[in-house]
Amino acid sequence: MLTLSRKKGESLVINNNIEVTVLEVRGDQIKLGISAPKDVPIYRKEIYLEIQEANKQSKSLSPDTVDALKNLL
Repeated sequence: MLTLSRKKGESLVINNNIEVTVLEVRGDQIKLGISAPKDVPIYRKEIYLEIQEANKQSKSLSPDTVDALKNLL
């Protein structure tokens, strides 16, 4: 893991097209601003992990369950 120190108003650039800026520092919290192309998904890690788990569960659906879901539509 790369560790960098940044102050309020300072930025870092990832892959030439994503900029992360420190907007505010208050106690043990920081506020970040992220500028990225619209086709780059950005998630909080806990949400990303939930999405990954939901995807794993959907892959494990039985064929009967898939057929039942198709019949709902």
